[in-house]
Order: sequence, then C-alpha cells, then structure tokens
Amino acid sequence: MDLSGLNQNQRAAVEQTEGPLLILAGAGSGKTRTLTMRTAHLLELGVFPSSILCITFTNKAAEEMRQRVDSLVGIGAESIWVSTFHSMCVRILRRYIDRLGYDNRFTIYDTDDQKTLMKEVCRKTDIDTKRFKERMLLSVISSAKNEMILPEEFELNAGGDFVQLKIAKVYKEYEAQMRANNALDFDDLLVKTVQLLET
Repeated sequence: MDLSGLNQNQRAAVEQTEGPLLILAGAGSGKTRTLTMRTAHLLELGVFPSSILCITFTNKAAEEMRQRVDSLVGIGAESIWVSTFHSMCVRILRRYIDRLGYDNRFTIYDTDDQKTLMKEVCRKTDIDTKRFKERMLLSVISSAKNEMILPEEFELNAGGDFVQLKIAKVYKEYEAQMRANNALDFDDLLVKTVQLLET
C-alpha cells in the first residue's frame, strides 16, 4: 500500500497495528483518511474484517468513512464495523440485551416519547410539574446516566435533600416504566452497553 501521501503522524497511526488506536485531531486534518488507510493496512496483514471497528461521533462522518473503506478495501468491506458510538451500541444491544432482562426487540424512545413518559411518571409520583418541570427532570436523569449513576445510587447520593429525593423518586419510576415498556432512551444505549460489557 502506498503511504507516501500521509504525513509522519498519519503514517505512524496507519502502521501501528497492535491494539486500539485513538486519533484526536481537528477538522480537515485527515482523520478519516488515516483510519481508512489503517483499516486497509490491517486487512493486508491478515486481520479479519469482522474484527475491525471504526467508530466516530456523527452519522455524517461514519457514512463518509464507510464510503472510503468500501472504495479502498472492496471485497470484505461490508464485514467491517463502521459506525457511530450509538449505532454500535444498538447493534450490540439488539444481540445481547436479553442478558440484562430486556427483550431484544426493544424500542428506542426519542425526546417526544420521553416527554410523554415523564408526564405519566410525574402524575404517578405526585410531582408538581409547576415546580419540577419535565424537561428539567429529564435533563437531570440524562446527566446522571452520563455519569453512570443509576437510580439507587442517585437516591443514596441525595442524602436528606428534599429536591434530590423527589428527583430520585422520579428517576426510579422513569426507569421502571422504561423497563416495563421494553424501551431505552439515547443515554441508555450507552449505559446498557457498558453494563452489559461490565457484567
């Protein structure tokens, strides 16, 4: 493979073949090109296409990477995982989430679904939605999930704080309803994948 069009750092990234690799660089610096060249290089060395994961943050970047991998690699490119973090998690969860007690045909709730559910949760838990806005509650729950703080831990962390205890009650009911509906929100896609991998 001709690596002459790559700079020194890009070439080092392409030729580093052991273990995972994180490329952190600004827009237009050649990250996608470097990753696709590295992918092709790994295939030349005999790595199975299904053992390669190219992951990025946005759908646009993933699509661009997929097109470049397809054109550079050709046959076998379809077996390479090229995706965003969320789509990779969905793919893993569709196969293995039953190990966490969910059905593999789970639903992914968008923001409208979440708002509808939160209205029901607030009604069930007697929460004054003038004082505790649904959007605020969803935001706090999202932040907790992003910190991998589950409802039980959130409740423990609340101590005797009245507001935090109310939010903990909502969080617990929200999660119970999500499970009852066999549903995940976008934060759950990451959280449940981490839980699955940890357990």
